[in-house]
Amino acid sequence: MSFLPSGNTSFNPTTFLLTGFPGLEYAHRWISLPFCFIYMTVFLGNCTILHVIRTEASLHAPMYYFLAMLALTDLGLCLSTLPTVLGIYWFDSREIHFNACFTQLFFIHSLSLVESSVLLSMAFDRFVAICHPLRYGSILTSQRILRMGLAFVSRSFVLIFPLPFLLRRFQYCRTNVLSHSYCLHLEIMKLACSDIIVNHIYGLTVVAFTVGTDSLLILVSYVLILKTVLGIASKEGRLKAFNTCVSHICAVLLFYVPMIGLSLIHRFGERAPHMVHILMSYVYLLAPPLMNPIVYSIKTKQIRQRIHKRLEISCLCAPLRHLGLFPFLPLSSGGLTLWKPPDRDPEKVLLKRHRHLSAGRTVLFTLRGFPGMESAHCWIGVPIFSTYLFAVLGNCTILYIIWTEPGLHQPMYYFLAMLATTDLGLCLTTAPTVMGVLWFQLRKISRRNCLTQIFIIHTFSFMESAVLFAMALDRFLAICFPLRYATLLTTSRVARIGLVLLLRSTLLLIPCLYFLLQFPYCPVAVLSHAYCIHQDVIRLACANTTITSYYGLTLILLTMGADLFFIFVSYSLILKTVLGMSSGDEGHRKALGTCVSHLCAVLVFYVPVLGLSVAHRFGRHASPLLHVMMGNIYILLPPLMNPVIYSIRTRQIYSRILRIVSLKRV
Repeated sequence: MSFLPSGNTSFNPTTFLLTGFPGLEYAHRWISLPFCFIYMTVFLGNCTILHVIRTEASLHAPMYYFLAMLALTDLGLCLSTLPTVLGIYWFDSREIHFNACFTQLFFIHSLSLVESSVLLSMAFDRFVAICHPLRYGSILTSQRILRMGLAFVSRSFVLIFPLPFLLRRFQYCRTNVLSHSYCLHLEIMKLACSDIIVNHIYGLTVVAFTVGTDSLLILVSYVLILKTVLGIASKEGRLKAFNTCVSHICAVLLFYVPMIGLSLIHRFGERAPHMVHILMSYVYLLAPPLMNPIVYSIKTKQIRQRIHKRLEISCLCAPLRHLGLFPFLPLSSGGLTLWKPPDRDPEKVLLKRHRHLSAGRTVLFTLRGFPGMESAHCWIGVPIFSTYLFAVLGNCTILYIIWTEPGLHQPMYYFLAMLATTDLGLCLTTAPTVMGVLWFQLRKISRRNCLTQIFIIHTFSFMESAVLFAMALDRFLAICFPLRYATLLTTSRVARIGLVLLLRSTLLLIPCLYFLLQFPYCPVAVLSHAYCIHQDVIRLACANTTITSYYGLTLILLTMGADLFFIFVSYSLILKTVLGMSSGDEGHRKALGTCVSHLCAVLVFYVPVLGLSVAHRFGRHASPLLHVMMGNIYILLPPLMNPVIYSIRTRQIYSRILRIVSLKRV
């Protein structure tokens, strides 16, 4: 039986050719940036887990020994693929020697089987801890755990060891190009021109004997755990028992789902787009090592506490504040002060300012997450972090496309770039405190840092309002004065407009900071959100805030109010011009179609702003959860939705994104 196509000759290649993202070779340097970040995060996360377990005597328990095995396996997987993945994206080094490819294949598959075995052992650990708690210490001794680890490694290495030799005996076709940036058994096997039935049978047998058996036994373990837990009398006890299994269940899903997906695509997805194969391979390769440390750091209280103590977050935050970077990072977690500003004698400060402030003046504000849901903060942080991630990725994509496409070097897209930059600024300003509250319980923030965050947040908010007005002006000139559009909005004039808008937003906020610095604050200074805004802080002042309130209202009217009014005027004139066109309904639709994206962006920005302002000024008796939800919508909705809106509604950007992800050739 031969699989050699007619007209092809077989040969024994000395090298295989690896593949990055085909068709995107010119962007490989840019694509390498997220890969570098992911690999760095993987190494940092797993090394942190290993360091904490090694140095903390209280974590020298079976559960954490197995977790250390998992971290070691994830590190090995990343080290096995790192040279070829980054070699392609950094140095365009696609060739890999025959023997090197088989060696990489051996380690990737061996470590994958080890990870499956470790997940089974962790399920067994949970089964013994919940179903036989009195015998837990005697069943899972340190020596027995060590023998289990050696057995897992031996089983995996022995079963994978024949694969390189089975592949070596094949004849290969002229096309020796692999689909991924690393070597896998299924992929190399497809390049063979010989009978591969033995490899197929052996590969399926190994998978069934290892991954299949492990997953079946994990399922049986959790069935028995569920049976035991449901027999516990108290609801609190059942929840506590289940909660010890959540991290492991997440790790199981992170490992098995990408593995099954990649196997199905290799065996049955020959007609699927090549990009699907590539993306699935990277999910399979990087998702478990990246997410396992995050899952266990968030959900395991002991590890989270040790990370806080061992890494001394204050040592990381204090230098950043000293340099003026991210001055709004939180200061403390619970009762543990992680970093404090230099001590200052309050009396000297009072003498210098010639003011007498009440003895109850506070140094720190307390941020708030989701009141009443503190136990679920870790899980709530996952979608919020994903939203931040998508917002940053989306706006960076918009900026990259506008920067690299000469056809988009026009006023409309320059203003869109300003909008994307503003949204990025908003995300980067609030992300440290929001995620600090949700994931690390870092709720304290100094008054100085809080006011710095207020200044930056409101500056970007006013800037976004101004940019939306500038975009309305752009649409007005393009539709009402098309012949003069290019002469009215030159590149230099657009740059000057952006500079003026930035200066307006910055200078008008300086008096607000001055007023807030003068106030004494109440002893219990709890904010309504996980970040600082003017309306929230001013309510905590133990002084007459009438002038500040009036100034704030005047400022909003002169900026956002005026911007919104001029946007309305612009669209009134646009509508009048469009209705006066003689080109019929098609011309009307085409002209108004260029405004749809901007109208959506205006609504996405102004509706949350108005809602949050109303909630702060008239919703004192409303549920705190309402304030929190409105605050999160205000900071996250525009940065998240603007890239989506402009990517879908703007043909040039949509087409370029399709080219970048290779979903469609333009």
